[in-house]
Amino acid sequence: MLTSISEDLKKIFLFGIGAMALTAEKSKVLIDELVAKGELTVEQGKVLNEELIHNIKKTIKDNVTVVSTEAPPTVDAMVENLDKMTEDDLQALKEKIEILEKEKAEKKTAYSEQVYTSNDEDQ
Repeated sequence: MLTSISEDLKKIFLFGIGAMALTAEKSKVLIDELVAKGELTVEQGKVLNEELIHNIKKTIKDNVTVVSTEAPPTVDAMVENLDKMTEDDLQALKEKIEILEKEKAEKKTAYSEQVYTSNDEDQ
């Protein structure tokens, strides 16, 4: 199922890129026609074309999100990279582990209290 979703997202992304490319091509043709008719100068046509391409790229960049389907790193991979970490990185990692352990202990305590309270009410 995850594969089909990632394939669908890939198709949507490629569709957006194709639409952008087609729009840029069509705008260039339109601008060239206007230049040929004398309604625009060559320089104005170049400026309009560049502006349009820039706007399309900016819109796509702002609105298209690429979803990574990479799996999170395994514990073994993380352990192998510990040697490459700086002292500050290791300290930050230790602090994060302490926070997570504290949160887990708090959840366990809250759950135990809830179970204990519900057992008292049942009796």
